Amino acid sequence: MTLIQRRSFLAGAAASLAPLPAAAQGTIELPFANGTRPLVQLPGKRPMIGLTARPPQLETPFEVFDEGVLTPNDAFFVRYHLSQLPTSIDPASYRLSVQGHVERMLSLSLEELKRDFPVQEIVAVNQCSGNSRGFFEPRVGGGQLGHGAMGNARWTGVPLRAVLDRAGLRAGAVQVAFKGLDKAPLKAIPDYEKALDIDNARDGEVMLAFAMNGEDLPFLNGYPLRLIVPGYYGTYWIKHLSEITVLDAAFEGYWVKSAYRIPDNECACVAPGGKPDSTRSIGRFNIRSFITSHADGAKVKAGPIELRGIAFNGGEGIARVQVSPDGGASWQEARLGEDLGRYSFRQWSLALPLAVGRHAVKVRAYSPDGTTQPLEPLWQPAGYMRNVVETVTLEAA
Repeated sequence: MTLIQRRSFLAGAAASLAPLPAAAQGTIELPFANGTRPLVQLPGKRPMIGLTARPPQLETPFEVFDEGVLTPNDAFFVRYHLSQLPTSIDPASYRLSVQGHVERMLSLSLEELKRDFPVQEIVAVNQCSGNSRGFFEPRVGGGQLGHGAMGNARWTGVPLRAVLDRAGLRAGAVQVAFKGLDKAPLKAIPDYEKALDIDNARDGEVMLAFAMNGEDLPFLNGYPLRLIVPGYYGTYWIKHLSEITVLDAAFEGYWVKSAYRIPDNECACVAPGGKPDSTRSIGRFNIRSFITSHADGAKVKAGPIELRGIAFNGGEGIARVQVSPDGGASWQEARLGEDLGRYSFRQWSLALPLAVGRHAVKVRAYSPDGTTQPLEPLWQPAGYMRNVVETVTLEAA
């Protein structure tokens, strides 16, 4: 399917998407089978890796993660499930409804949310459940993503707890469901809805965000309001949020009951090619780390080189990062960068002397409780949650 370039603009007070002719931006090769991808530019974005056009899916070129700990808005990945996106949203007429098992139904304007509720900030990673799926062996179905379906931003918004408290939860409230303005093209396809347990929804960190890195949300990242669920995979981060429904029973919708399920065991994995005996909903991130300063196969000058990278997890924070210059035979402690909070990327660096030759450089991170990454990849049928110790091969001369 041809990827269509679009342009965002302000028409009066409404943010809109206007179709334009396709404009080729070249291609990129991701390092796995059938990894050729177009570079495309959509509204508010620099050229990014295009996966699908309808719905739009854009992956961040990996070198962006070496630009800084916060991912720029114009390079932040885009992931939609349904093809019927809103094409114009007027912030003056936009309303967020709060309904269901509440004392008072609410219809809140964007102005009321910003004016009448406490505003807070949090730095948090948003990562697609299928980030790095293209590296799974055996291959699995779904979008064959590289490592770029993730990003770290400073989110500004209103705590969901404050909005729920304003509505007043009735006794017996169990979960909270969320829906956005994007719709399915056919009635037979369920609209995209997710749900959180009531205690999670009211933890004070789950947020209704209207700004990202100090600016209004980009249209393709959920303008004008997005659900932020720190530490949880992006499947819960509803874009163009329009409806909040408090439930007195567990949500039974397709996108929770049938989709985004993982093996219900300690490793959330099965033997390659196998099937799980039972499943549960995907939840928090597992721990990950990457080298961002050098691409696999890079040629470097022998001697000391400065390695840089990032590490993150589902909210425990990063305690240590170790780097191996010899394929895992020995490990050295990296220096951690600024701590922007337990949900953020944590940058790391290490000056590493390399002799002439080929070096398999590995990186692994540790949580405060000692949790680290597996040396061998774990497998599951949906291709979620990859967090193996990654390797970058450097050629020193």
